[in-house]
This record gives sequence, structure tokens and C-alpha cells, in this order.
Amino acid sequence: MRIIDLSSPVDARAWEPDPVVHEILTPAEGARHMAAEMKEHFGVDFDPAVLPGGELLSLDTFTLTSHTGTHVDAPAHYGSAAVTEYGEPLTAEQLPLDWFLRPAVVLDLRDQGTGAVGVPVLERAIKATGHHIQPMDIVVLHTGAWHYAGTQRYFTDFTGLTGEAVDFLLDIGVKVIGTDAFSLDAPFGDMIRRYQDSGDRSVLWPAHFAGRRRPYCQIERLHNLDALPAAHGFRISCLPVKLAGSGAGWARAVALVED
Repeated sequence: MRIIDLSSPVDARAWEPDPVVHEILTPAEGARHMAAEMKEHFGVDFDPAVLPGGELLSLDTFTLTSHTGTHVDAPAHYGSAAVTEYGEPLTAEQLPLDWFLRPAVVLDLRDQGTGAVGVPVLERAIKATGHHIQPMDIVVLHTGAWHYAGTQRYFTDFTGLTGEAVDFLLDIGVKVIGTDAFSLDAPFGDMIRRYQDSGDRSVLWPAHFAGRRRPYCQIERLHNLDALPAAHGFRISCLPVKLAGSGAGWARAVALVED
């Protein structure tokens, strides 16, 4: 079995609308930090100079949102119980794990432009795979956006789905929809411009708001989709981190390909 990494890195050097902050305590600083903590909390004196090279362990502190890097959106991200049609939406630690280790199919949308595509485009993409999507399959959109990860363009130029397109997949029994783009919806600027031109509120975040009608999850910001050997015939594992009470959880998404 081959394991293909489909996760984008969390990198403080990359451009993000909510910048990542990465603070590092070196092993030497970690030794001094541990000595100070031992003194403050336990009244124990310890000289870090007795350690080999005066070093203990490094310590990294990241400040970032739960939607940075490859992550799973939980139903709680889409709205509160006040707006869902099915009651209290699940948070990240409550999600059923069997949703996130499943056969997968990749739909090629690289010929689509910036905006939201509907059911006819999905139907053509599904037909091109030669695969009949089964209930609980993980469906992944290959938009090509992952090539721009780490740049401002990643957040402004990509293909998303309409609410009807999401409902189409949910009708099949899909519980997890993935994308290599920043969002399963069209870019923010595209949606807002279409709303301002038309006054039609339904163009605002329709893919996310579909999760207010029926619970499902998104995997956003997938990476490296060109490395997949085919459109189907493999499984994806994308188990979300148990962030209690959170609307999302980071995931190390991988494809499991049987040789």
C-alpha cells in the first residue's frame, strides 16, 4: 500500500488572511524554561547546565485558526441550532470517525473558472470518472487551486459549488466533500459581487449553508492531488483533530492506494 500525502503545510512564511504565528523555543531555551517552571510551580532548583550541551527539548507554539491548512469543517461551522433544520449541529470532536476513512472519487473541475458550478458540471465530471458514486464515498474536487497555496491568488481564484450541487451529492449519500481550494464555496469577492449585482441572497455561501439543511462535512485546502494515480480506486483518511467545541479540526489527509 502506498500512502500519498494530500495535506497542505501550516507554514508561517506563507501568505494567509489570518497570518500564522510560529514561536520557537530552542532546546537550550527549553532547558532554561523547564528550570524556571520547576522553580515556580514545584519549588525545585535545577541547573540546566548539567544537561548535555545545556540543552533539553525544543518547544513550538503556533497561533492559527482551525481553518488554516488542511482541515475538516464540522456542521457547527455552518450555523447554530437556531438556523439548522435538524437540531444541534456536531462539533469537531463529536464527528463519526467512520465518515473519514472511506473510498474516494476525484472530480476534475480544472477546466472551470472562478465561481460556483452546479449539478450539470458535476454530472459530467462524475461520468468522466467511469465510477458510480456510492453512499459514504468521499468526493474530492480537483480545481487546480492547490498550486497557488501560500499566495494571495489561492484565496481569490478558484471553483466552488452551488447549494444545489452540494444537495445533489448529499442525495447520493455522501457525507464528506473535499476540495483543494480555500473554500467549497466560490471566493468571497465573487459571491459578494454577484449578490451586489443581483440582490439574490442565495448566492452567499450556498455550499456551506447546505449544511444547515442536512449535516455533512467538508475537507478544505487539500494538496498534491496531481499525485493520485486515478480518479478512484483508493481510500482517503482525513480524521479531524478532536478540538472540543470547535467548528473545524485540522486533518492530515492521505490517500491509501493498494499496489
